[in-house]
Amino acid sequence: MSTTSQKPAGSTPERAAKSIQRPGDRIFRGTSFAAGLLILVTLAGVAIFLTIEGIPGITASPDEVRSGQNFVDFVTPLVFGTLLSSILALIMAVPVAIGVALFISHYSPKRLGSVFGYVIDLLAAVPSVVYGLWGIAFLAPQLVPFFVSLENNLGFIPLFAGPTSPTGRTILTVSIVLAIMILPIMTAICREIFLQTPRLHQEAALALGATRWEMARMAIFPYARSGIISAAMLSLGRALGETMAVAMVLSATGVITFNLISSVNPSTIAANIALGFPEASGLTVNALIASGLVLFVITFAVNFAARAIVERRKDFSGAN
Repeated sequence: MSTTSQKPAGSTPERAAKSIQRPGDRIFRGTSFAAGLLILVTLAGVAIFLTIEGIPGITASPDEVRSGQNFVDFVTPLVFGTLLSSILALIMAVPVAIGVALFISHYSPKRLGSVFGYVIDLLAAVPSVVYGLWGIAFLAPQLVPFFVSLENNLGFIPLFAGPTSPTGRTILTVSIVLAIMILPIMTAICREIFLQTPRLHQEAALALGATRWEMARMAIFPYARSGIISAAMLSLGRALGETMAVAMVLSATGVITFNLISSVNPSTIAANIALGFPEASGLTVNALIASGLVLFVITFAVNFAARAIVERRKDFSGAN
């Protein structure tokens, strides 16, 4: 008569491994939890500060702030300028970043790709004030003939109606500077995502007779779609919050206009805070802080939307 040994309930190897943890595991788990909690606490603290200090500026009457406007009239041109310059920068940077990342990861020789990747990483570390100096001293004057050509040939389009700014310090110039600033970040992220594409997917596409571009379109881009969206939204967040480069390059007048080459330009929230805060006092300070709260909400909404898009793409891919 054979006897079979029965294991007590709940004594599986997985549960035993969970119940027995090394001190290093517990320390690492506690440290990771504390770091995540610290980020949430810091974020909540910033939001609470901006809300408490910004409410007096939101509710202040026009006579109590230096701008002489109520808060909605004060912040609307700033929101418009922030979104316009950032979206233009993103439109210009996304195709270039994807192309450079694809060249580095799949087209260039390995040594040349390593050099290009190293240069891209260095560009991401350049301070924004350097980009601002380059934009105001070199780029803006060089763009004036190009803006004149746009006005002469495409002046019937409201975007290029003119009159052209003689200094070149326009919202389009700022958008180009922002595009160059966010290009290294997005290129580096896309490059790493492209390199993670399964080799079997690429080889299968080539074996079926696809060209290298068709292989990239059918194998690499679908795999990296969610990562590209995340990189674009991260770059957009950088552009939305950029301060010094915009403040140095843009000749702002605080209006709402779609004219991209004129001397009359909208400002951005971050640049307006940097330029106006040193001389602000009283409720004007609260109004500037309230505009910072608006920028905080916009940035949070952009990241939340990007997260939702990425998760939806994952669910859709899993369903298929």
